[in-house]
Amino acid sequence: MYLWPDAEDDDQPLQVIGENPYVIPGEKDGAPRADLKKPWSAVTKAAGIEGTRIHDLRHSFASVGAGASFGLLIIGKLLGHSQAATTHRYAHLDADPMHKAVNTIRVTLSPAMNGEAKNNVLAIKRTRNAT
Repeated sequence: MYLWPDAEDDDQPLQVIGENPYVIPGEKDGAPRADLKKPWSAVTKAAGIEGTRIHDLRHSFASVGAGASFGLLIIGKLLGHSQAATTHRYAHLDADPMHKAVNTIRVTLSPAMNGEAKNNVLAIKRTRNAT
């Protein structure tokens, strides 16, 4: 599991209950909690975000990652996906960074295509086809 620095705060470490490796342990030793409805309802009520589903948080996490151009492979690993197809549903969210990348490349190459040197890019000399 990857956590950001605030979640790994030494002053308030995550509590481990017995030998159970899960963040939300179940009633049986070493097992995760099977039903999160009651604790999730209490959490969303306390936070003032009733109606928010756990999946909404995962989707938001993946959306921000895709929008930041982290790539679907990295996002999938962070979400614990074993199949690339599972993460592919977020591919549409990666479109804006793709447009930004194309525009950045265009801004650099267009002057060179027009015979102008810019940003250490050499101008391209056009030749006529000898036919």
